[in-house]
Amino acid sequence: MEHIVKRKGKKERFDVKKIYGSAYAACLNCHVNEKECERTADKISKSIKKWVGSKKTVSSEQIFKQVVRELKKYNKDAAFMYETHRDIS
Repeated sequence: MEHIVKRKGKKERFDVKKIYGSAYAACLNCHVNEKECERTADKISKSIKKWVGSKKTVSSEQIFKQVVRELKKYNKDAAFMYETHRDIS
């Protein structure tokens, strides 16, 4: 699985660094220390990469929901931040 379908229908190459960065930022916004942000973002990005690799097609919305599920396992506040402070552009 190399590409995802974005919200407006455009296809884009899957970039696990975006998952890491957004999970890290959500944790950081909840005042989690940097080391814990790194550990959480690493676990989530690896899990999402594995999950995406098992799919024939995947949308950015599906990835978004899966990241929220994964974040809830580690930090419910960070999951809330990720889910509610989404870029709406």
